[in-house]
Parts: sequence; structure tokens; C-alpha cells
Amino acid sequence: MISIKKAGIESIPAIQELAQITWDNTYTAIISEAQIKYMLDLFYSNDSLMQQMQNGHQFIIAGEEGMPMGFASFSQKEEGNTAVYRLHKVYISPYRQEKGVGKTLLNFIVDEIKEMGALNLELNVNRINKAIGFYKKLGFIITREEDIDIGNGYFMNDYVMNLSLDAYA
Repeated sequence: MISIKKAGIESIPAIQELAQITWDNTYTAIISEAQIKYMLDLFYSNDSLMQQMQNGHQFIIAGEEGMPMGFASFSQKEEGNTAVYRLHKVYISPYRQEKGVGKTLLNFIVDEIKEMGALNLELNVNRINKAIGFYKKLGFIITREEDIDIGNGYFMNDYVMNLSLDAYA
């Protein structure tokens, strides 16, 4: 049975290990190896993860029998605006994809944020990422495109997707 636990600084090594495995599997066909390395360093260093946690990003880890299988993070989109939350990350071990882990993580997040008054959940996803199909199946719709300069000559070429929590079942 899949269990979900809230994660803190003690979970950083597990988050980093899952990020490395999932990013290599997910992004090798989409972006260069150099950009993957740059982005992993940018978003998953100890300092970066600690800063995200201090800035209100709630990390959760899905596991089974003590083995981490995936993680996610979310936060309020804007301080004081409880109506819209951001889904920052959802990554599932390639060996555990399509086994309900992602949906379990998302259900946990939706339950948490609904209790806080959320009406919508927003995310960014690479425009070539096959996860778009997963998000669409869950009811997310594409609302716009966004190109984000992340430095070092690299861009994130994303869709912004939105889920109305009223429609989520």
C-alpha cells in the first residue's frame, strides 16, 4: 500500500536521489544532458531544497514498505491568496510509474489544499513532457505557454496548466 508522508530537511537525500533517477529518465529526450545537470544543481542542491522548504514549499514523499517511490511539492501561489496553489514538482521513480503513485500524491495535495480554501491548482510542465497526458486525465487544462529564462542560456519551455478543484474527483 502506498503511504504519503510530509517531508522536511531530513528527506533531502531521498528527494535528491529520486530527482536524479526521474530526471535522467524524463528529460534525456527533451533537453541536453548539460541542461539536466544545470537544472538539477539549480533546483535540487541542499541549499536550494532548504530554501524552497523555508519559503513555504511543502514536500511530500510517497513510499511503500519504507522505500521512497516518488515526491511532490506545492505551495500557495501568492502569500495570502489561499484560492490558488502551485504544484511545483511531481516525480515518480520510472520503476513505479503508471501504478497509481502520481494520482495518490495528487489526491493528498488536493485534500490538503481544499482544507485551506483552495479553488485551483496550477502547474508548469515542459511542452514535450509526456506527463501532459497524465495531467489532462486528472482534469488539468492548458491555460497558456510560458518560456522561462533559468540562466546559463537555458530556458524552460512550458505549458501552464490549471485544475479547478470543484471538478476534481
